[in-house]
Amino acid sequence: MSWLVLVLSGVLEAVWATALGRSDVLTRLGPSIVFVVAMIASMIGLGYAMKELPVGTSYAVWVGIGAALTVVVAMATGTESASVAKGVCLAAIIGGVIGLKLLH
Repeated sequence: MSWLVLVLSGVLEAVWATALGRSDVLTRLGPSIVFVVAMIASMIGLGYAMKELPVGTSYAVWVGIGAALTVVVAMATGTESASVAKGVCLAAIIGGVIGLKLLH
């Protein structure tokens, strides 16, 4: 259960990071609300996962999922350019996350 919560929390990290970027420094109400709610839920989930999983592994997986998804969303929406080099870097992040799960 902790791994599932950790993955969902990583997804929520991408949600709050994207919302923060769209909030115009927290001046737009909708994205600002999404940012706050997703951030709180993401942190609660990370804390829950850390009750059973090692802190370093939990944090690295959470950040890796959040960072990779944030870049993918930015590329999919056209706010960031896509390239083969970025794809290779994203694959490295995802491979690292999978590796941490397999080594746990």
